[in-house]
Amino acid sequence: MMDVNVRGTYLTSKACLPHLRKSKNPHILNLSPPMNLNPMWFKNHCAYTISKYGMSMCVLGMAEEFRGEVAVNALWPKTAIHTAAMDMLGGAGIEKQCRKTDILADAAYCILTKPKTFTGNFIIDEVLLRKEGVKDFDVYAIAPGHPLMPDFFLDVEIDTTAMKQEGYGPQEEKKLSRSQQEGADAAKAKTESAAATPSSPVAETFRVIQGTVTEEYVRSTQGVFQFELSGDGGGTWYIDLKTKGGSAGFGKPPVTADVVMSMSSADFVKMFTGKLKPTLAFMTGRLRIKGNMALAIKLEKMLSQLNSKL
Repeated sequence: MMDVNVRGTYLTSKACLPHLRKSKNPHILNLSPPMNLNPMWFKNHCAYTISKYGMSMCVLGMAEEFRGEVAVNALWPKTAIHTAAMDMLGGAGIEKQCRKTDILADAAYCILTKPKTFTGNFIIDEVLLRKEGVKDFDVYAIAPGHPLMPDFFLDVEIDTTAMKQEGYGPQEEKKLSRSQQEGADAAKAKTESAAATPSSPVAETFRVIQGTVTEEYVRSTQGVFQFELSGDGGGTWYIDLKTKGGSAGFGKPPVTADVVMSMSSADFVKMFTGKLKPTLAFMTGRLRIKGNMALAIKLEKMLSQLNSKL
């Protein structure tokens, strides 16, 4: 990751610099984001974020170092762009939430035709094109009118559920008064009761999972998964693919969990029915994983086999 994004950017710029200096209007354009220090963009893919921000720091440094000689800028999409990488992360149907690569091509053209005095900028494609007079952005959509997925590193219009649910850094544990504790216990009991309702989508999903667990899954996985779900039908659920026979259901697993996954009930159902790919949920902060990541990957492979039954 570092070799391609950071070292590759730096060395390519260095190798091209003598030739760029001979040009009438030289430009370096990196595909890297504005540096957003919100911890949400670091916690699930720290190495990737550092590498992309390394490219952005090249823009900062080189724009100043070569000011007056070579323009150096960064371009980043406001929304997801349909590429092979997005197909891999998002799975079938993700393209409807993406724009075509054409929008980046048009934005890049606008930047590269500006004078070399236009330098040191971190440009968002849609923002630039609006300033250039573009009004109809449906022409860039794969599925015009369909809601678009915001790209990484931009806080505008992102789903901040994960940020609200999880604080960052050490925090002192707050003690509840007796009345507050009683209220919290009552709320918890209500949640657990709702979670156990057979008609809830979560309960139905686990019912199907229980019916599909086989000795083969247990032998090949050898892991216990605990799910902490928020929202309707939430609470603590588990899939035991370690104990003989395997099991799945409401409550804590019969043995210590190897992996704990936290997410909303709605996203859980989407994930187990093939409408949300776990990798994408994880990278966008909608899924938080603690424990054995190798087992989490095994579960994702099993999901692809279960989707037809769920």
